[in-house]
Amino acid sequence: MNTPHKIPVAILGATGAVGQAFIRHLAGHPWFEIAEVAASERSAGRPYREAARWLEGVLPDDVAALTVQACSPSQVTSPIVFSALDSGVAGEVEAEFARAGRLVLSNAKNYRMEADVPLVIPEVNGDHLGLLATQQAVRGWSGAIVTNANCAVTVIAAALAPLHELYTVQKVVAVTMQAISGAGYPGVPSLDILGNVIPYIGDEEPKIETELGKLLGRFTDDRIITAPIAVSAHANRVPVEHGHTVCLTVGFESAPTVHEAMEVLRNWRGHPSVQGLPSAPFPPIDVRDELDRPQPRRDVNNGRGMTITVGRVREDAVMDLRMVAMAHNVVRGAAGGSVLNAEMLLSTGVLDRATGALRVGS
Repeated sequence: MNTPHKIPVAILGATGAVGQAFIRHLAGHPWFEIAEVAASERSAGRPYREAARWLEGVLPDDVAALTVQACSPSQVTSPIVFSALDSGVAGEVEAEFARAGRLVLSNAKNYRMEADVPLVIPEVNGDHLGLLATQQAVRGWSGAIVTNANCAVTVIAAALAPLHELYTVQKVVAVTMQAISGAGYPGVPSLDILGNVIPYIGDEEPKIETELGKLLGRFTDDRIITAPIAVSAHANRVPVEHGHTVCLTVGFESAPTVHEAMEVLRNWRGHPSVQGLPSAPFPPIDVRDELDRPQPRRDVNNGRGMTITVGRVREDAVMDLRMVAMAHNVVRGAAGGSVLNAEMLLSTGVLDRATGALRVGS
């Protein structure tokens, strides 16, 4: 898809770890250009290079020179807004931007389970973006909010979606080994995580147990019919920098063989509208045959961090199958996932290709 010029976008919460991931992912993007960065009042008015403690890679010069704005639609004017705001402030701020006519692509949990808000992994449930018309009608917004899934749920849903389409997932036990970058910066104290496993991440298990059903649900009659999947989650923080690994035990309505499951995963391409988009990996799932893969150190950056790696697919004595899935939590599970959502909206004409404005109500 050609665009006459790059569309200006803004990043809310731009000084934090996920905000910085947005900057890295959008640097050199063929369709979008970072025009504005916004953060808390203590950072507003300062050059980005002074306001942010840059954590990884090289800070682009054009972004470094931007003046940090307050997170207000009166100051931030870009039509597309990527939100890396903490959930403690995201709810009202994101709603303000949506009321002001902006498309907000949110990483926060606040709106994920709202009935009229799409919770989207584009390859898995890109058709759920059809909820935007309902959202605008219900809330009276000229803009809209689209949410990412929780970073661990992203791994789980992407690994299960191809199998759910054919064999119907009924129950899942998910044991996560989640990277420390998922806790933000400065994150977990070093003396708590070095040489250790912390078997609790606040609010994480309920997210996994509720979001999966919405992600794998059906969009019909302008609403989502949640998939009736029983989920038991165990969330653990481990001393890994990037990459959430999940051990899955899965029960199906009609169980595939190990060979059938691996072939389905290998051949799956996801929603047709995603294929060929700038941030979309090909294929979306990399199936490994080695007995000791996936591994974050070896696999986390595949597809610029957007690939989901699956391995150790095998029979299970209690349910049907076991497998291990892993993906980059900050890229696929956060910033990159939001950018891919925006790319899909633009490529399908929901966003105007010249201006980036929403066309849902037109």
